[in-house]
Amino acid sequence: MRAVVVRAAGGPEALEYVETRVPGAGPGSVRIRVEGAAVNPVDAATRSGALVEAGLMAPREVTGIGWDVAGVVEETGPGVRGFAVGDRVIGLRDRLDVPLGTYAESVVLDAGAVARAPGSVPATATATLPLNGLTAWQGLDLLAAAPGATVLVTGGGGAVGGFAVELAVRRGLRVVASGAPADEEFVRARGARWFVPRGADLAGAVREAVPGGVDGALDAAVVGLPALGAVRNRGAFVSVVAGAAPAGLRGIRVCELWVAADGAQLAALAALVDEGRLTLRVAGTLPLSEAVRAHRRLERGGLRGRLVLVP
Repeated sequence: MRAVVVRAAGGPEALEYVETRVPGAGPGSVRIRVEGAAVNPVDAATRSGALVEAGLMAPREVTGIGWDVAGVVEETGPGVRGFAVGDRVIGLRDRLDVPLGTYAESVVLDAGAVARAPGSVPATATATLPLNGLTAWQGLDLLAAAPGATVLVTGGGGAVGGFAVELAVRRGLRVVASGAPADEEFVRARGARWFVPRGADLAGAVREAVPGGVDGALDAAVVGLPALGAVRNRGAFVSVVAGAAPAGLRGIRVCELWVAADGAQLAALAALVDEGRLTLRVAGTLPLSEAVRAHRRLERGGLRGRLVLVP
């Protein structure tokens, strides 16, 4: 089969489209024929060697790329229940110690990292859900805000932030979202009560809308201190990037999110998609063989939604 790997860390040109052995499904795992693999910033960090430098990955001679997958089960390993060959599924490859990622024609995942795919949208769209949807879901869990509380979501027009706004509203939270001025209509349509455009005094604008500050902030745009300034004393703050969280000033509980694959949460997210309550956005599709081109486009920034690679 074909897959995209990195042998020497570097820019987009470090990605290689190679022939490799088809992996087998071991105990408790499933092999998925990939129909779509989303392109995320963490993929660029893997390719560049940043995760190795941060001590999050061990150096490898060959490194697989890709976390998100949508596709069809083509083999189940011993002990797997709940999935059968032919099932349409989504999954998250959150283990960095395995040789191949989801930029491949097939990928093996633990069964607990997989859920049935939404039936109402194509695989190219559902491939954008696992990493960013779980990040938003688990980030809100860490905030632990009760219904009626007010939360700030930075980057509300982005992939994680867009999901976070919709999920927060569904939890009964009042949402202040920040983002590019062009994102205001999208963000408000997702249920945000207030919007702060990028470039404004974030803490000042939030506190003008919510006197005393919000109860919590989900920093999807990695804004840092300005977002912390919008949080009330003894509130909560969640950063979606390890190492990017500010100090917990004013008694604010600060957390760094380490996303984890979770089949039950993925199933809940898939149900929300089928109910029309969660918005999937595809910025474009490219053949798997054009992963270099996809990473070049990712690095230019400004995407709304995710690029998806199709084997």
